Amino acid sequence: MTVNISPPVAETIILDGQATLWLWRDFLPAPMADDLQQQLASELAWAQPTVRVYGRDHPVPRLTAWFGDPGVRYRYSGLEHVASGWPHSLQPVLDRIMKTTGQPFNSALANRYRNGLDTMGYHSDDEPELGPQPWIASLSLGSQRDFVFRRRGSTRQYASIALPHNSLLLMHPAVQQHFEHALPRRKWVSGERINLTFRQVYGRHPQNA
Repeated sequence: MTVNISPPVAETIILDGQATLWLWRDFLPAPMADDLQQQLASELAWAQPTVRVYGRDHPVPRLTAWFGDPGVRYRYSGLEHVASGWPHSLQPVLDRIMKTTGQPFNSALANRYRNGLDTMGYHSDDEPELGPQPWIASLSLGSQRDFVFRRRGSTRQYASIALPHNSLLLMHPAVQQHFEHALPRRKWVSGERINLTFRQVYGRHPQNA
């Protein structure tokens, strides 16, 4: 599928075969990106979910929030969430991302990494409600963090990409099929980072539930 790339021009990163990434630096006007980070930090209903591992509950090492088109349902961290709409500050950002990538998105998962000790473990965005060919767009705001990949079934790191403030990363569906990704701990990072991962959720609307 052709990706509609508009200025600024995207960098193309090929992991393997069709597993391609597109990275836009300085994606939003600088004042807009700085204001958006502050607005999201203060306005979103941040929560720290827990996950059960070997019969014990553990808080995830980050804060999260989820939103999207009214009625869209998505399950993560063992809980099902129903969207009630988009924050006002995000509507122009959503429009810009969809126009730039040429992909439709009806929801976004926000992760707030308070410092370099907050992390995300290896996983693939391949939940059934994302469909068989999920395109994923990821907007980074705040401190630069490393985004790492490994082949599915492997324990060795395959690639690492530094994601700076105000950057957008688009992942081809083949990335989820053949790779897992993570945001590892970086003790020397003291600043905060907010990441928004835009998705198209299918088949979880109330009329289809």
